[in-house]
Amino acid sequence: MLELKRIREQKEQVLEGLRVRNYSEAGLKVIDDILDWDEKRRSLKTSLDNILAESNRISKEIGQLMQQGKREEAEAVKSQVGQLKETSKELETALSEAEQQIEELLLTVPNIPHAKVPRGKTPEDNEVYRDWAKPFPDLGADALPHWDLGKKYNLFDLELGVKLTGAGFPVYRNKGAKLQRALINFFLDQAHKAGYEEIQPPLMVNADSARATGQLPDKEGQMYYVNEDELYLIPTAEVPVTNIYRDVILEPSQFPVKMAGYTPCFRREAGSYGAHVRGLNRVHQFDKVEIVRLEHPDNSYAALEEMLAHVSGLLDQLELPYRILRLCGGDMGFTSAITYDFEVFSAAQKKWLEVSSVSNFETYQTNRMRLRFRDGKENKLAHSLNGSALALARIVAALLENNQDAEGIKMPAVLHSYLGFDRI
Repeated sequence: MLELKRIREQKEQVLEGLRVRNYSEAGLKVIDDILDWDEKRRSLKTSLDNILAESNRISKEIGQLMQQGKREEAEAVKSQVGQLKETSKELETALSEAEQQIEELLLTVPNIPHAKVPRGKTPEDNEVYRDWAKPFPDLGADALPHWDLGKKYNLFDLELGVKLTGAGFPVYRNKGAKLQRALINFFLDQAHKAGYEEIQPPLMVNADSARATGQLPDKEGQMYYVNEDELYLIPTAEVPVTNIYRDVILEPSQFPVKMAGYTPCFRREAGSYGAHVRGLNRVHQFDKVEIVRLEHPDNSYAALEEMLAHVSGLLDQLELPYRILRLCGGDMGFTSAITYDFEVFSAAQKKWLEVSSVSNFETYQTNRMRLRFRDGKENKLAHSLNGSALALARIVAALLENNQDAEGIKMPAVLHSYLGFDRI
């Protein structure tokens, strides 16, 4: 959530940021609405403070009159206190309404893009930050897409998933299941080497947690909801892991906070149809290792570079061709100040598949979470960042497709010790 102070003091910068996100001029009116309610809130607060001060003054005067034996005068003054109390109740109600209106409006405003975020409306407008310069795998005319390879080698079963649950819930089997487990362990081990604390969080969160990291109200329709218990299945480990530090005040010496969590992820992906979602390209449940960092504001962009290097290192070791995109304002997530997407090349499908997003949220999430750090006598908002390191379904698709040959599917050397085999 944007800081109200920032909107008040940097209105033009905020408006320009929303234009980068392709807000219409009519949509920008929300900023004026927020400022109007803030002006009303501050006026009400001043009036209430004055009323309370006057009430305290009169109460002291009554006490002095009573001590002096001037009971009749004291009783006469008491009526003024009663009137002030009624006025203060009305002001408190109005102030509460103003604060609620501001909060509800702020929840509808996305983060302001960093200056490096390119303008644009669609994925086609994203900027290639780092391209793949080497040749792509040449598989020949008989190459199979991963959904056919899965059937041929009994690695995963999409139809069985439909029987057990529904479309988009694959069942991994035999060496396919072992490949999943190998990738998870490899990603977690690499995160541990990079200094991330491993976290195994709950797979469901309450509304406060979902709101704190920005899933509510923006992505409510994309999450699975357990109505009876008022809990949400997590779309990513980012939600529970980041919320570990909700309502916490950190000491500067605690930075950086580095956490890594493996979880299944659940996404409704409503409205996703067509050939581009075939096989493992887009599913409702998939495994992912997420890295999360909480940083001093002075270091968050250096931390972002470290995270990009970490994800690049994973893909290098898996020997997968990949590129990095810097997302444009129109394709960036609601809570992000800047996002880099990693895409691997799927040689059989001849297309790029997104496998990671690495984002800096600056103070947007931490303001919602009230996550601060001590800076002398003042408490300031920390910065939060996260990234997929990595999401498995599409990694599996690319590994199967890119490494196929006449004898089977070769596994990258880095996974041999995890798998116990080097070929499917």
